[in-house]
Amino acid sequence: MGNNGDGWHTPAREVLRAGPHNQVAELDTNGTPGFSGDKELGTTLLEERGAVLSDLQEMLFANGRLGDERSVLLILQGMDTAGKGGMVRSVIGHVDPQGVDHKAFGVPTPEEKRHHFLWRVHKALPRDGQLGVFDRSHYEDVLVARVRNLVPETVWRRRYDEINRFESDLAGNGTTIVKVAMFVSLDEQKHRLAERLERRDKHWKYNPSDVDERALWPEYQQAYQDMLDKTDTEHAPWYVVPCDRKWYSRIAVMELLIDAFEGLDLDWPEPNFDIEAEKRRLEES
Repeated sequence: MGNNGDGWHTPAREVLRAGPHNQVAELDTNGTPGFSGDKELGTTLLEERGAVLSDLQEMLFANGRLGDERSVLLILQGMDTAGKGGMVRSVIGHVDPQGVDHKAFGVPTPEEKRHHFLWRVHKALPRDGQLGVFDRSHYEDVLVARVRNLVPETVWRRRYDEINRFESDLAGNGTTIVKVAMFVSLDEQKHRLAERLERRDKHWKYNPSDVDERALWPEYQQAYQDMLDKTDTEHAPWYVVPCDRKWYSRIAVMELLIDAFEGLDLDWPEPNFDIEAEKRRLEES
């Protein structure tokens, strides 16, 4: 990845990596950073690279079955309509579901509210050999909790350090973490919300509170900015993905995941049995 032949002139892991250059208020959500191809090429690449991701994920799963304790965790964080659900269907849908631990985090239940904010996250972590996917995450507790004043400022401010320690421990125990901050423009969000109202098959996705959240976008922009600034680390990096063009955001996340898996230097595990002996036994059976 990263040559003009496949549309990528700069690897996704480089061009999308969070840093001082990422200012949420100035982000071009309609852009295609690092990619010079069009939607047609992007659609083709999604299928081609999906086959690569599928093989890598199966290798991780196979090794996990034989004792490999490593895992990969994809965290998708974004405002409603950013495309988190579609990302799971379009990207994660290429891999074997038995090797995926998927969790969509909603409003905390009464039981979850009685525990530390990371309690429910610990319970959802990927098992050995699994690809974990968080649709929303513990970052809700420094975003929604902050903007909606659900906890005092002294509480949400100390959560940045708690999250960094948590993710450092997680990475130290063999989980490769890929955090994706997904951004759409207010205009694109409005269009997607309107579509939900117009289509009967989308009504179930519409939440009247989403309109209320739109009025708080300046506060959310600052909350997201602080989230990126305070929790982007080498062991748990943030990637900032423009999502007005769904096809682009999906191939971008596909590349980020493939890069994470390739960093594990995976190979098919050696069998714990004599292959030739088993061939003879099978022939004689």
